[in-house]
Amino acid sequence: MSPVRVALIALVVCAALWALLVVALYLAGRRSDARALAGFVPDCVVLMRRLATDRRVPRRRRLWLLALAGYLALPFDLVPDFIPVAGQLDDAILVALALRALVRSAGPELLREHWPGPERSLDVLTRLAGGYG
Repeated sequence: MSPVRVALIALVVCAALWALLVVALYLAGRRSDARALAGFVPDCVVLMRRLATDRRVPRRRRLWLLALAGYLALPFDLVPDFIPVAGQLDDAILVALALRALVRSAGPELLREHWPGPERSLDVLTRLAGGYG
């Protein structure tokens, strides 16, 4: 089986599990949690785009964000994506490091200003990024 096919299957399985969790939360009556989970990744993308264009964020951090976007768009990685777990781990580590630096340099007021999702999701994001430094 080709590496592209394996990566595509893994992506479809992850998306199906994510959708199943969102539906389960919704059916369990936890609609706000379902909305927060369903919108977390898109909300993070919107936040990063807004912070990347905000002049109050240090230029160095914005450049890191643009470099990260470029790296993620490249068809090759440090560790090829067809290698299970490790292939996606390098991307996840780079995203986490960039997110941590961006969250810490932007500060709580700027993040709240740009965050498009629920407050609860922003709290999760800041905890994942190591809080405010």
